[in-house]
Amino acid sequence: MTTEARTAEDSRYQAVTSRDARFDGVFFFAVSTTGIYCRPSCPAVTPKRENVSFHPTAAAAQSAGFRACRRCRPDAVPGSAEWNVRADVVGRAVRLIGDGIVDREGVAGLADRLGYSARQVQRQLNAELGAGPIALARAQRGHTARVLLQTTTLQAAEIAFAAGFASVRQFNDTIREIYAATPTELRALRPGRPAPDKGAAGIPLRLAHRGPYAADRVFDHLAAHAVTGVEEVTGEPGDRTYRRTLRLPGGAGIAEVRERPGSGRWLDCRLHLTDLRDLTTANQRMRRLLDLDADPCAVAERLGADPSLAAHVASRPGLRIPGAADPHESAIRTVVGTSAASTLVAAHGERLPAPSGGLTHLFPRARDLTGTDHPALRALAEALATGDVVLDPGVDREETERRLLRLPGMDARTAARIRMQALGDPDVLLPADPAVPAGADTGRWRPWSSYAMHHLWAAAGSPAS
Repeated sequence: MTTEARTAEDSRYQAVTSRDARFDGVFFFAVSTTGIYCRPSCPAVTPKRENVSFHPTAAAAQSAGFRACRRCRPDAVPGSAEWNVRADVVGRAVRLIGDGIVDREGVAGLADRLGYSARQVQRQLNAELGAGPIALARAQRGHTARVLLQTTTLQAAEIAFAAGFASVRQFNDTIREIYAATPTELRALRPGRPAPDKGAAGIPLRLAHRGPYAADRVFDHLAAHAVTGVEEVTGEPGDRTYRRTLRLPGGAGIAEVRERPGSGRWLDCRLHLTDLRDLTTANQRMRRLLDLDADPCAVAERLGADPSLAAHVASRPGLRIPGAADPHESAIRTVVGTSAASTLVAAHGERLPAPSGGLTHLFPRARDLTGTDHPALRALAEALATGDVVLDPGVDREETERRLLRLPGMDARTAARIRMQALGDPDVLLPADPAVPAGADTGRWRPWSSYAMHHLWAAAGSPAS
């Protein structure tokens, strides 16, 4: 081991010793004497340094033969914000695996979307993360299954398929290997029985996040930009519920998320799905929409060091960037605006089998908008429908922006906003934005320029850009 690597591991051990929750999800540590792996903030007695090894992902720890700690639930931490920042093949692959691509299309489908061979993808993920795409997807399925076992009353067979397993036997074997317990034993470990649903349908979930979360700002944005028929926000500030329809691989879905002010570690969510196998995909899309995998401490450390932003950052801890549940929908809404998007839904959206409150439609597909008389929208819809422009979590953001700029009617500011919101890029600086102070050293904001923009918009009293 090099001196640099030893120093990095010593720093990680210090984080473990201090139980620093800021590093939860950034790395995991495993204990050779117990055979378990934990998150850095695990409340258990700190193991001796010589018995500890470090792993970049839960999948890497599992592949090394360690099982998840039942006390700190290391598999349940928010994802590392590093994957949202990184534009290389590993970062792009992790985002796609989180969206369920491996479960739906296999490793070959993942490789095809990345433009690499399956062997190259396997080699790069193993070299950097200590686990390949199958192991990463397997770890995600195991976590989803544990959450459902301990928070719902679904039958084991329903949970197996909802989590993405091909069979109940595969589900049972994986749970035993990861948690050293059967599904029945794991369900018995839940802290009390699930609270009565009082007639509520759907699957209840807790969407974890790291550090403070400015829910009021996010819900203000969602309320200000809600598209009629697809989204609605009900309730009073501090106790609002955001509801929206989702177009998922297996059919239509509806997601509900409650505002949770204060210093809680999660948002309460309920998913109503046509096909339970869409659970992982729906979960990840809501996480991206709500920016739950951001690292607010890292953002505040970087942006707070700039005198032009320090006061804004201090006054809005945990500020997030509302993203996109559907990148195509987000791009189209960016081009036409909220009011026109509501009109498009009424004219071209797909009706739900049964309305749910104010939710009546799925947002139109791009192919349904290629005949519109709006030139910029028509050009974008045609590019999305033909695949000339691809918007998904694994695309090359630089190349995608270049392709967007070649479309008729697309200007640099609109392309940048699509990159920021539809693609979830945390490092976008909108050109010629009046909120940016004259003479500001914007290079100091990287890789969190998008968060700097939102701090400036918040200071100007805008619900968004």
